[in-house]
Amino acid sequence: MQSPNQHRNSIMPMLIIGALFFVFGFVTWLNGTLIAYLKVACQLNNLEATLVTFAFYISYTIMALPSAWVLKHTGLHRGMTIGLLVMAVGALLFIPAAYQRIYWIFLTGLFVEGAGLALLQTAANPYVAIIGPSESAARRISIMGICNKLAGVVAPLILAHFVLQDVDLLEQSLGQMDAAAQASALDALSRRAIAPYACIAIALCVLGIAVRLSPLPNVNQEDEAETDTNAQPDHRTSVLQFPNLILGAIALFFYVGVEVIAGDTIIQYGKMQGLPISTAQTLTSYTLAAMILGYIMGIIAIPRFISQQRALLLSAALGLTLSAGVVLLPTKASITCLALLGLANAIMWPAIWPLAIHGLGRFLNAGSALLIMAIAGGAIVPLLWGWLADNGSPQTAYIIMLPLYFAIFAYASKGYRIKTWHKK
Repeated sequence: MQSPNQHRNSIMPMLIIGALFFVFGFVTWLNGTLIAYLKVACQLNNLEATLVTFAFYISYTIMALPSAWVLKHTGLHRGMTIGLLVMAVGALLFIPAAYQRIYWIFLTGLFVEGAGLALLQTAANPYVAIIGPSESAARRISIMGICNKLAGVVAPLILAHFVLQDVDLLEQSLGQMDAAAQASALDALSRRAIAPYACIAIALCVLGIAVRLSPLPNVNQEDEAETDTNAQPDHRTSVLQFPNLILGAIALFFYVGVEVIAGDTIIQYGKMQGLPISTAQTLTSYTLAAMILGYIMGIIAIPRFISQQRALLLSAALGLTLSAGVVLLPTKASITCLALLGLANAIMWPAIWPLAIHGLGRFLNAGSALLIMAIAGGAIVPLLWGWLADNGSPQTAYIIMLPLYFAIFAYASKGYRIKTWHKK
């Protein structure tokens, strides 16, 4: 039984990490609004616009292993501060990008923001997973997910207020302007991003200093692993020898891909289906509200009424059903199914993570970095949707989600049970 002091000592780190997860969500879920905004401001097609998610999420793959190296030398506490300051640099790059209306600078800013987030996520996710009993890890990560998605509900609305006002009217009038007038109007639209991203950069710097001064203890993951009764056998020599981890990373890659498609393409999809931007700009918030509902259900049910593995299985089945609805149903029902995918996606990250790192022992750091690299699914899968949408029907393009949800279902059914590549 925990003493009162131990209980208090565990609450404060969770509150601090919860604040960081709010920051993760605020920055991450601006991308849906940015896609709609930059598509107009920089005159992009669907594939080009989805480079927003590519630049942001590919940095996780590139920076995951360097992040693990940084954390090994700085510890979790200092590493989180560094991550926040790196994110602030990325936000500052939006100022010259918006002033000059240069798309590649926007993408560079997103990549740098993603690099800072990779460092933060590499530290925060295993921290939450190992701070308490493994069987309730999905519940703790779900609590963090609520912090993340609450930010995701409000962030797109705040940014849309600054950058998407009257964009419908602007798009309609662009065809009636000469080249000089068009350039002037688009430059003015582009510069709307300067003020909000300057505020974001300042807020990240202040939060970085606050985290550095906070009483957040360092947790040595390898020391924690030594006390794990499921620590890896001595004959294991590589993180690649854990099938539950490798297959979990693949499932996580697919999950992040479908999550980003559901959250970040819905605004553009709504516009292409005839909704005015004033209505479409709220759709990402509906997706994230559905995710919050899913997290709350997970917190209540896991592990008391349902295991995290069973929750993952049911979530994947719901994802398959709703994806079919997105592709096959009429416009309003299709958009509704796309938004409700937030409910199907909610428990996937919290459930996959502990199943994948179970029993890693001294390979926990490397395994965590590998799972962070799997966030690249958010970079690659939306590009495939964008290509399909440009070369066919945007609605039919969502068919790409069906095999991905099926793969997640297979991991929840059998993949997580595989502990060795060879039968004994």
